[in-house]
Amino acid sequence: MADEPQVDPLPETPVHPLVALGDHIATALGDVVLGQQLSFGELTLTVTRESIVDVATFLRDDAQCRFISFVDICGVDFPERDERFEVVYHFLSPHKNTRIRIKLAADDTVPVPSITGVFVGAEWFEREAYDLYGILFSGHPDLRRILSDYGFDGHPLRKDFPLTGFVETRYDEERKRVVYEPVKLAQEFRSFDYLSPWEGTDYVLPGDEKAKQ
Repeated sequence: MADEPQVDPLPETPVHPLVALGDHIATALGDVVLGQQLSFGELTLTVTRESIVDVATFLRDDAQCRFISFVDICGVDFPERDERFEVVYHFLSPHKNTRIRIKLAADDTVPVPSITGVFVGAEWFEREAYDLYGILFSGHPDLRRILSDYGFDGHPLRKDFPLTGFVETRYDEERKRVVYEPVKLAQEFRSFDYLSPWEGTDYVLPGDEKAKQ
């Protein structure tokens, strides 16, 4: 019986380095990693809210990660969700020339553990997320507003915050101090018909009446 021809096995598809990194982190941290995604050349991990300090510490100290550079923290508002906010963390590993994004869900009542004990530079970014979204951080050394005034009403980056705000601020020359007043619009909202002047309009454009003189 003739020997069957030898068939070379198909080469294995190499695993993307960021996918391998995400698998490494998920294996090490276990159930606290809820999901991972690779998009636009960056790795995103979704973790539980309570685990963020342990996650940040692992990313900083693990030999395969070494994300020693904290970049920023920002918030995202999804009013239709039960936990309406996402808190997004960005870290950089100069040793690996790699960035990573960490996301977690939050609301406006249960605080997110502060990572200022791991990255002291997170202090002002957590204050900004509190100021603009109302996201609370437990263990923060000085959680107060940072961009808006101390008596500001509401959180201006929430999607249900009115574009005009609630009050306007001006300096009163007689009182020699800043005063707050209800918002007064300079003009009424107008309805535009968007008719093209090149196609003709149902009214006379300002200035056209002079053409007949």
